Amino acid sequence: MEDLTTVFEILNQPYKLTQGQIDFYRENKFVKLKNVLNAEVIAHFGEVIKEKVKELNTQAIPLEKRDTYSKAFLQIMNIWTHDDEVKRFVFNRRVAQIATELMGVDGVRMYHDQALFKEPSGGFTPWHADQYYWPLSNDNTVTAWVPLQEIPLEMGPLEFSAKSHLLQEGRQLKISDDSEQVIAKKLRLGDFKTIIEPFEAGEVSFHSGWIFHRAGANITDKMRQVMTMIYMDKDMKLIQPQNENQQADWDTWCPRAKVGEVINSPINPVIYEK
Repeated sequence: MEDLTTVFEILNQPYKLTQGQIDFYRENKFVKLKNVLNAEVIAHFGEVIKEKVKELNTQAIPLEKRDTYSKAFLQIMNIWTHDDEVKRFVFNRRVAQIATELMGVDGVRMYHDQALFKEPSGGFTPWHADQYYWPLSNDNTVTAWVPLQEIPLEMGPLEFSAKSHLLQEGRQLKISDDSEQVIAKKLRLGDFKTIIEPFEAGEVSFHSGWIFHRAGANITDKMRQVMTMIYMDKDMKLIQPQNENQQADWDTWCPRAKVGEVINSPINPVIYEK
C-alpha cells in the first residue's frame, strides 16, 4: 500500500471529465464514473469508515423486526464531524470537483455526508427522490455515491430512473412502501428507463436531488458498504420548509441558516471552488 501522504495526494488530484460525461449527466441527472478512486484509497478509508460506523451505530432492533426504511440500511450521518480521518475523505477536492463540473456551478459546499451500510439480508431501498427532504432553493445538488468495495447486483447497488427528474408526481413521498409502489407505477407509465448495474471498485455515481432512484436487497452474506457526500451549489439558499422532514434537515444540517440567505453555517463549508 502507498504511504498515507500519497493516498491523500490522489484524493486531491483533478479528475478529467469528458464533455460526453457532462452531457449525459445533464440530460439524465445521473452518471457513473470509473476509476474515481484507487484500491489504496478504498482500502484505507473503507476500513476507517467501517470502524466509525460500528462505533456510532445505534440500531439495536433485529433486522426482521424493523420497518422497510430501517431494513434498507444502517445510516450514519455527518461522520466527518466525529473523525478527522473521515473528514480527509469527505472533504476531498477530487470528488467535489466532479460534482462542481457536472452541475456547471462555480463551486460546491457540503450539505452533509452519510454512510449507507446495507446489512447481509438487508432489504430493498424504495424508490424516492432525495430533495423531498431538503429545504433548498433549487436543484443544483449532487450526491456522490461512493462504494467502499465492489458491489455486484446481489448486494443491492444503486439503481436510477433516467430523466425521471422530469416527473413531478411522487415528489411528495418519503422513503416507504408507499413510495416504492406509487413511484414505480408512475415510472412505468412514463416509460422511464431504469438503469441497474453493478459497481466496480473505484467507480462512483453522481445523481441530482430530484432523480428517482432505489436499491435492491442485499442477498449476500456480506455488508454492502457505501459512503455518500451530498454537495450543493456554494450559493444555495435556504427556503421555508415544505414538510416536517425539511424542517428537521434545516435544524440538523443547516444550523443557524436563515430563509432566503446562502447556507453558510459552520457545518456547510465550501469544499471546492473554481
